[in-house]
Amino acid sequence: MKQWSIAVAAAAFGLACAWAQAAEPVPVEAFAEADRITSPRLSPDGKHVAVSANLGEGNHAIVVYQVDDMQQTALLKLPRYEQPVSMYWASDTRLLVAKGRLVGSREKPLATGEIIATDFDGRNQLYVFGYQVRKTGIDRGFGVIEGLPPVRNGHFYMRHRTANSRRSMLYDMDAQRGTHRLVADIGVEDMAFVLDPSGIPRFALGSTDYDTYVLYQANAEGKDWQPAAANAVEGRFVPFAFSADGSEVFAAYSVNDGPVSLVRSDPAGTSRTTLASDDFGSIGDVEWNAARQPFAATIENGRPRMVYFDESSVAAQEHRQLSAKFPGQYVTYVNHTADGNVTLLYVHSDRDPGAWYLFDRTQATIKLLLAARAGIDPARMGERRYVRFKASDGMELDGYLTLPAGVQAPAKLPMVLLPHGGPHVEGDRWAFDNDAQFLASRGYLVLQVNFRGSEGRGYAFERAGYRQWGTRVQDDLIDGVRWAVAQGYADPARICSYGASFGAYSAMMVAARAPDLIHCAAGLSGLYDLEAFATDSDAASTSYGRSYISRVLGDDKAQWLANSPIHLAARIKAPVFLAHGEIDERTPYRQAVAMKKALEAAGNAPEWMPVPGEAHGFYKDGNNVAFYRRLEAFLARNIGAGEP
Repeated sequence: MKQWSIAVAAAAFGLACAWAQAAEPVPVEAFAEADRITSPRLSPDGKHVAVSANLGEGNHAIVVYQVDDMQQTALLKLPRYEQPVSMYWASDTRLLVAKGRLVGSREKPLATGEIIATDFDGRNQLYVFGYQVRKTGIDRGFGVIEGLPPVRNGHFYMRHRTANSRRSMLYDMDAQRGTHRLVADIGVEDMAFVLDPSGIPRFALGSTDYDTYVLYQANAEGKDWQPAAANAVEGRFVPFAFSADGSEVFAAYSVNDGPVSLVRSDPAGTSRTTLASDDFGSIGDVEWNAARQPFAATIENGRPRMVYFDESSVAAQEHRQLSAKFPGQYVTYVNHTADGNVTLLYVHSDRDPGAWYLFDRTQATIKLLLAARAGIDPARMGERRYVRFKASDGMELDGYLTLPAGVQAPAKLPMVLLPHGGPHVEGDRWAFDNDAQFLASRGYLVLQVNFRGSEGRGYAFERAGYRQWGTRVQDDLIDGVRWAVAQGYADPARICSYGASFGAYSAMMVAARAPDLIHCAAGLSGLYDLEAFATDSDAASTSYGRSYISRVLGDDKAQWLANSPIHLAARIKAPVFLAHGEIDERTPYRQAVAMKKALEAAGNAPEWMPVPGEAHGFYKDGNNVAFYRRLEAFLARNIGAGEP
């Protein structure tokens, strides 16, 4: 195998740099600034790279660069609070963008179902599909980019749904002219499609009532949809790609809703070969080689570990050599040129937010193109250490300790419990975590627990958190704190809880349930009233949201009240800091006001930070700077970390 050299080129938006003197804390501004670029995609001919650019204050743009000299060829500004949720090159020169709308910096953008297209130079912009479309022969509705032909010819496959339809349809769309051809139509709503290498839809998958998995299969012509035989076998079989010759499928597979493994199978799902699995957690990302076939998958509990399907394959050997060029970091493929000669790499670690490199196989070179953040010096960040422990009911849980930089053996450190949001989302992972690194840079040990209800360990583990938001989920967090104390890592007299969104809910709930353990609590954009969330929030405004609420919270109003921080304020003895955007729709501002009043009535007036013009998390760097400074001072007063 070739040995590659690394050529470092000037990166758009800058490279990571060290700040002033090492003895001084990393400036707050380094953490307050959001990633300036995300989701780069290399064109099929390798001549251009498109990125989603964060212009600040909720403004985003699609930017295209010429790879040779990184000169900008196009900048398409999107309306405020809109952002690409995915981008694909439909041809060497034609870019596809699926749009989303932001609900706050703490949430992923929600897809709007709109798809636009542009040439690499910003010309010939086209609104391909969405609720604004007129007279195309397709009912206005919600469009999803489902895939592209193996040879990029300017077309793409679009899944389509409308508000009042019980059908799922798939179209072959022309990204240049906006014309279309129907290729699949099944009488089940909101189904995704899997196509074979010839572009024929063979599987349709989704859920009924938003929870029960269903799988349908078509014949070799993409017709005559029937319930799939694979759905009748033991376990949940979720196909996602075909082999190059179309004779086999790759699928996610789980038994009894346990951790998800990756298998290769005949289309019937009866002859399965396990490619990657882990007894504790589900398989994470799949790696695709230059021939656009999966060759590896990631085990993500702890530092990501690559499982190669064939250890002796060229793809496995190549990836191992590339990884050796970046010790301490994780290397993943983003996409490849059509000829397979050039690959866009993403390289990141627990200390590094990440950068993108161009790997040229013919020239045996690796060139830096873009970096996510300018102000983060990885050398000054802390290690994220993977941990496992037993909850009080015997359930094995996992999580991460982020250590202050330079600390190898934590001993009675002041600690911040940092619950993740969601709650039914992917749990905390080894990758760079902005809040955790900020807190560690101030000298705190940071504990993150993947409580039951988190995604990443199979549906049974996720479902174990349903209707347990205020009880068992919080017990898992408290058990994690007690474990850290018992290990001698945390000082029991200096522990604070802090989180955002559902994390803020948990920060208040653990303070109410374990007042002897939690000595201060801070919440950003928090959920504090379950009844208000269930009846008066953007989640409750849609049928999907109402189904979700019924599933995860139940319908017992008494339980909502019993597990809402606003009704437990008298049990919170620790000092509290509340920060909230005044135009938040996900967890409306009035919830924070109600929490403030409840604490005041209990004689525990909180430190209060309302922020005008901000939603679910803050877009303005200045507001993030102000918040982090207030949080830093609040923690110092109550559990004082001392010098980092």
